[in-house]
Amino acid sequence: MITKWDMAIDSLSNITVLSNPDNEPVTIVGGSDDLKCIGIGTDAAVFQSLYAPDYVFKLYAKDKAYKIKAEENVYHLLGNSPFFPHCYASYDQFLVLSYEKGKTLFDCLLQGIHIPEQVVQDVEEAREFIRQKGLNPRDFHLKNILLQNGRAKILDVSEYKKPGNDFRWEHLKIAYEDYYHIIDGKPVPFWLLETIRRWYNQRSKYFSSYEEFLKMVLKFVRI
Repeated sequence: MITKWDMAIDSLSNITVLSNPDNEPVTIVGGSDDLKCIGIGTDAAVFQSLYAPDYVFKLYAKDKAYKIKAEENVYHLLGNSPFFPHCYASYDQFLVLSYEKGKTLFDCLLQGIHIPEQVVQDVEEAREFIRQKGLNPRDFHLKNILLQNGRAKILDVSEYKKPGNDFRWEHLKIAYEDYYHIIDGKPVPFWLLETIRRWYNQRSKYFSSYEEFLKMVLKFVRI
């Protein structure tokens, strides 16, 4: 059966995604003139094709490809929801998802774009929806949440079958409610956001608590 994204599949074969240690973003090798990378995570990279702009292709690193079917199953369990993209198909190395317009919260901070409180409320509602589907809301961070017409769209559902609470959203919510007003409307330098991300991922090594981590971050934010 011919699909609307068949032309993109040939181009994807020219790209290899490599995972990196310490939960660092993947490395992309190769490329194609008709594909644009629009997102990079720790397991996969996301591409949009000139030939099929309504879709995106989440191309996994080869050693992470075992996660594809599990993620497809999560999308199936979530069903049609305004909180998440639609999953159209899965292949050996990638998922085909709906393209979602908007900017990630990470990009909003970089560009000084206001993040409305409605986004926080939407994420809270989405997390409750996930629980009602028998899944576990995890891995909510700045690059996984999209600001779309003033509302939240959740971009990555791959960890919803994992147990435990990573507390990423709880920590983000605290930071938003208590400190976002300090930087609201002000562009935050990329180097600072990346430094904060690395500190957060290794906070157990360097900080005794999340509160201590926040105090260190605030020293830089108020510069």
